Amino acid sequence: MKIPWLCAVLLAYPATFALAQQMPGAAQNSGDESAAQVLRLDDVVREALGKNPEAQSALHAIKALQRHVPQAEAMPDPIASVGWAGNLAPFSIMAGDPSSYRGITLSEQFPYPGKLKLQGAIAGKDVEAAQVSYEAIRRRITAEVKAAYYDYFYFDKAIQATDSNKELIEKISKIAEAQYRVGKAMLPDVLRSQVEISLLLEKKIMLEQQKATAQARINAYLQRTPESPLPPAEEVLPATIHLSIEELYALAAGNDTTVLGNGKMIERGRLGVALAQRQSLPDFGVSYMVQQRTDQATMNGFTFSVNIPVFYKTKQWQAVAEATETLLSAEKTRENRLNEVRFELKQQYLAAKAGEQLLSLYSKGVVPQTSMALQSSMAAYETGKADFLSLLANFTTLLNYETDYYRQLADYETAIARMESLTGTAITEPDDKKSEEQSAPAQAVDAPKKEM
Repeated sequence: MKIPWLCAVLLAYPATFALAQQMPGAAQNSGDESAAQVLRLDDVVREALGKNPEAQSALHAIKALQRHVPQAEAMPDPIASVGWAGNLAPFSIMAGDPSSYRGITLSEQFPYPGKLKLQGAIAGKDVEAAQVSYEAIRRRITAEVKAAYYDYFYFDKAIQATDSNKELIEKISKIAEAQYRVGKAMLPDVLRSQVEISLLLEKKIMLEQQKATAQARINAYLQRTPESPLPPAEEVLPATIHLSIEELYALAAGNDTTVLGNGKMIERGRLGVALAQRQSLPDFGVSYMVQQRTDQATMNGFTFSVNIPVFYKTKQWQAVAEATETLLSAEKTRENRLNEVRFELKQQYLAAKAGEQLLSLYSKGVVPQTSMALQSSMAAYETGKADFLSLLANFTTLLNYETDYYRQLADYETAIARMESLTGTAITEPDDKKSEEQSAPAQAVDAPKKEM
């Protein structure tokens, strides 16, 4: 049976439009010049990381802590002192009095062996913790930039789909008007189509506002003004997660920045306990003195000193107890973070898997089935066996699924970005292994056209 001309027009146009958007050369109409006008995710992330003030601040903090390490390991400064006795005049000696003198004294304190080394090791752990914090900032910024990018990509695609829907409904409206003029359609059909056009205009206004917000968000990460123009986002293809949830748990336990930071604090705490225990051991002091006297030979002398920790119960022992409690706190904090990161991973993993299933459902099930329903309703409308509202409802449903597809794609990629932030590694297959079956729902829309 030959499909009516209305059915052929309605099916041919959306398939042609959608397929044009997916053609490999669509974004390269004029060679490299057009390709340069595509906003690439890697470029955005690289520029955001290079310009972000928070990341730069963390780098300076690391450098500051690195400068503290040699200070912590350094010996106490020696002390030089001068003195005299006999006259009030500076450095003068009283004539005829053998007890009158002037002299210089040099003193140095020597901490008990191992104390300075432990102080340097603790300062080194502070540096390592700061480096982990810097990595945490980089991962968070990367995940946030990717989320903003995918939102920008989605709103751009949604606007394109809305424009396509609007043009198609305008064609349907004109057809309904033509049929109304010859008495084959009712006036409510024409009015309803015009209402749909107005609703699409309203939807486009909202999408443009949301796209402008996403654009301003990206510009903020790039340290640009919110109004700075951005080219369209590069085409996004659904990635494939190649790791199980158990493998993700193991990666996060070893690579999550908060867990790593807690680990550095535990190591620092153990060093702190060792240093507190050594504080009960005495430090030593050495002084050298030289004195000049009236009509007497110059005197040289040495003094050796040692501190006696007689208040160890209220000082050194309490310091050990304090360091021990700090260590226990760091260990419990790490245990708590391990529980949190597993929950966060599970949450994002479930969201990603649901999105993966929905993308497959839209590409292989919903769109082809809705396309068949549209064909059936259009054929029935031509023969007067279906009303215009049913035709319009099926048509709008089919085209709206394209918008839903890209929303799910954006959410899916965002969930992957957050999991990669937690695990510190790529969890998807390389681009050349991505399935072409999930590239876009447009191919499913085209299927009915090939069967005509």
